[in-house]
Amino acid sequence: MSDNPFFISPDELQAKLGSPHLRIVDGAWYLPAQNRNAQAEYEAARIPGAVRFDIDAVSDKTSGLPHMLPSPQDFAAAAGALGISRDDEIVVYDGPGVFSSARVWWTFRVMGASNVRVLEGGFDRWKAAGRPVETGASPPVAPAVFKPDFNPALVSHIDTIRDNVHSARAQMLDARPQGRFTGAVPEPRPGLRSGHVPGSRSLPADTLVSEGKLKDVSTLKKLFEGVSLDFRKPVITSCGSGVTAAIITLALETVGHKDHSLYDGSWAEWGQAEDAPVARWETPEA
Repeated sequence: MSDNPFFISPDELQAKLGSPHLRIVDGAWYLPAQNRNAQAEYEAARIPGAVRFDIDAVSDKTSGLPHMLPSPQDFAAAAGALGISRDDEIVVYDGPGVFSSARVWWTFRVMGASNVRVLEGGFDRWKAAGRPVETGASPPVAPAVFKPDFNPALVSHIDTIRDNVHSARAQMLDARPQGRFTGAVPEPRPGLRSGHVPGSRSLPADTLVSEGKLKDVSTLKKLFEGVSLDFRKPVITSCGSGVTAAIITLALETVGHKDHSLYDGSWAEWGQAEDAPVARWETPEA
């Protein structure tokens, strides 16, 4: 058993394989620099019974921003076609363990699913340990009905961030690497300014993760305290395009902080908005 209620251990998942209401979701997505093809990896090998959830395919196609949340109706259609209902026991995984799986976990929760967990260690460690894998063409799945119950409180939009720059009602945590947060390192997406939302704080997502799972509660609390987080106030999480922000969201839930939302557009939106103020940390000259 995992000691984190939002995760499932490989042993527990392996023992559950074949359970009638278990739905396993390959939610892998990778940055170009990671040099991995999520779809090709799924087609080559996957956890038995896993279906493929592509955050780029299941997204708002009317937006010019990457993998924005789809409408509840479009999400329900996609989830239902994958044989997933809102009441199923849903286990999400990616390759390394806690990367895009957190975004898929968050998406299902936004849409009303409550029994959603992330696989500790991801598929890379699952496969390395010699656990069961399925190869070849994935078998067809029986469609299901997913009845969405969209929770708008879990999602922040650009107008909320603009207001928050002035009101500071919520604390904002940025999951990007610190060099991108400070503005010292250029953004990988062309056309985006460098820096961060004024008043936000840097908490790189990779500092929260060890060996494919979140660090323990005590360590996570210390990391939040290290950026002077007030646990009594709301939090908005952000990153480059709304993926690794969900890792902070998952960590907040783990330590018991419930009043939070994720800025879906994140820096992909803010960094190109001409009327959005940008702060930088200048490095003093020697």
